Amino acid sequence: MSTDGTAVDPGARRTPTAVEIYDTTLRDGAQLEGISLTADDKLRIAEQLDWLGVHYIEAGWPGANPKDDEVFARMHGELHLTTAVLVAFGSTRRVKGKVDSDETLRKLLAAQTGVVCIVGKCWDYHVTEALDTTLDEGVAMVADSVEFLRSAGREVFFDAEHFFDGYKRNPEFSLRVLEAAATKGATRLVLCDTNGGSLPHEVERIVGEVHDYFGGDVGVAVHLHDDAGTGVANALAGVRGGAIQVQGTINGYGERTGNCNLTTIIPNLTLKMGVETIPRERLERLTPVAHMVAELVNMPVNPQAAYVGGSAFAHKAGLHVSAIARRPDAYEHVVPDSVGNGTRFVVSELAGKSTLVLKAKELGLQLDGPQLTEVVDTLKRLEHAGYHFEVADGSLELLMRKATGWQPDWFTIETWKVETLEGRARWENATPEAPAAVEVYTEATLKVHIGGVRRITTAEGNGPVNALDAALRAALDGAFPALEQLHLTDYKVRILDSDRGTGAITRVLIDSTDGHRTWTTIGVNENIIEASWQALLDSIHYALLQAELRQRAG
Repeated sequence: MSTDGTAVDPGARRTPTAVEIYDTTLRDGAQLEGISLTADDKLRIAEQLDWLGVHYIEAGWPGANPKDDEVFARMHGELHLTTAVLVAFGSTRRVKGKVDSDETLRKLLAAQTGVVCIVGKCWDYHVTEALDTTLDEGVAMVADSVEFLRSAGREVFFDAEHFFDGYKRNPEFSLRVLEAAATKGATRLVLCDTNGGSLPHEVERIVGEVHDYFGGDVGVAVHLHDDAGTGVANALAGVRGGAIQVQGTINGYGERTGNCNLTTIIPNLTLKMGVETIPRERLERLTPVAHMVAELVNMPVNPQAAYVGGSAFAHKAGLHVSAIARRPDAYEHVVPDSVGNGTRFVVSELAGKSTLVLKAKELGLQLDGPQLTEVVDTLKRLEHAGYHFEVADGSLELLMRKATGWQPDWFTIETWKVETLEGRARWENATPEAPAAVEVYTEATLKVHIGGVRRITTAEGNGPVNALDAALRAALDGAFPALEQLHLTDYKVRILDSDRGTGAITRVLIDSTDGHRTWTTIGVNENIIEASWQALLDSIHYALLQAELRQRAG
C-alpha cells in the first residue's frame, strides 16, 4: 500500500521505460519444421531486421554447421548494420573441460562479434540427469565460460536455459547459476522458458523476484516459447516484472509451436504499454518486414496474425463497415498505418452498398448508383453459384472495375485446348528387367490475338494449369515485361457439392505475386480445368493492371 492507502501495482513500479529487442529468427526461428534458410536468406533477413530497428540480431551458432560459418564470414564483409548489433550464440564449456581449449568457446571468439550469448543449465534436474554432473560443476561451467569470454573483450549475455522450470523446483540453485554469471561479468541474464509451459502470472512473479534480487546491478531479459499459447502474454508479463530485453522471432517462428512473436510484442509494448522498443518512426515497417521475412522462409503470414496479418484490420460485417465510414477508430484498436498495415473492407454477398462504396474508394474507383447496384447484384449471383470474393481480392477488383466500363484489352483469347497424353517413354532408368516407364503429360494449345496479331502456341506442363500458364506466357512472350515478375505461389481446389460426385462444382483459388504485392483470383465451374483457367486468366489480367497503374503513378 502507498502512504495514502491506495494499492501499489508492483508491475508498474518495475516496468522499464524502454526495452531492447533481441531477434533470434536466424537461429531459433530456423528450427521450425519446414524452414530451411540458405546463407543468402539469412543475410537478407538480417538486412530487414536492421531496417526494422531491432537492437540485436543473433546470427547463429558458429561452428555448428558450415552454413553458419559462412553466414558469420559474409556478415562482416557484406552487411552494413546501422542499428543492430550482431550476436554469436553458443554454450558454456563442457563438463570438467578447460575453457582455453573448449572448441565452442574458441569458435565464439573466432566469429568476431562484440556480443556473445551463451546458454547454460539453470534447472538442477538437467544438470544432474542430462549433463550427469554435480550442481557445483554446473555452476562452475557458467562462471568459467563467462569469465573467459569477458577476458577476451566480449560482452556476454547468459541464456539461463529452463530457468522458470528450474526456479519453481529449486530456486536456490537457479539463483546460484545467475549469480555466477553476473559476478563474472554477464551484462544480461536471459530467463528462458525453454519448454514454453509457464503462464503470465508465474512469469511476472519470477522475473520480478529475480529483478529485485539483483537490485538493478545486471539487466534481466526474457526468452519465451509459445507451447502453452502464452508466449506474447508472458513477454509482456516479463517486462512488467522488470525485464529490459525481450528475445523472440519475427512471426513467432521457432521449434515446436514457436517462439515469442516480435511482430506482436513490439507494438503491444510500444502502443499499449508506452514502453519504447524499436525507433518509433520505424514501427510502420513492421508489416512489410513480417511479410518479407515470410516470403524468404516460404511460409505465408497467418492472415489472422495480430497487427501484421492481412485480416488484422479487415472488416466484413455491414454494421462495422458503416461505423468505420463515420469513425475509423470505432472498430480498430490502433491506427493500422502505425504498424504499416491498412484498413481493408471485405466484400461478400453479405456486404451492403456502404461496404462497396468504401471498397471502391480504397481502390480509387468512382461507382455511381446504377454501377453500385450492378456490382451488388453480380456479387450475390456469383456467390450463390459458388464464388467467394472475400478471399479473392484480385478477382473482386477486376469485377468492380468492369462495372465502371473498364475491360482488359491487352489480348483476347480465341480458343484454348488442353490434352492429357500418354506414350512418351522415359529411358534413363530402364533395364531389361524393368522396361522404360510410360510418361503421362499435359499439353495446352492457345490461339491469342495481341494488337491485331494472331499467335498460336503449344506448351507442355505437369498438369493442365501449368500447361495453360506456359502456353499463355509463350503467346505473350515479350509483349508484356511485367509478366516476367509474376509467379503463382499457391493453387487450391475445393469441391462445393460432393454429393454430385465427378460432376460436382469446383472452386479454384490461385495466389500470385509480382514482387510488389500478392493477390488471389478465383474460378468456379463443373469443369476443373475451366475453373482453373478463369482464375489463371484473372491473375494475369490483375498483374498487367497493377503494372499499368504503377506506371501511371510514376
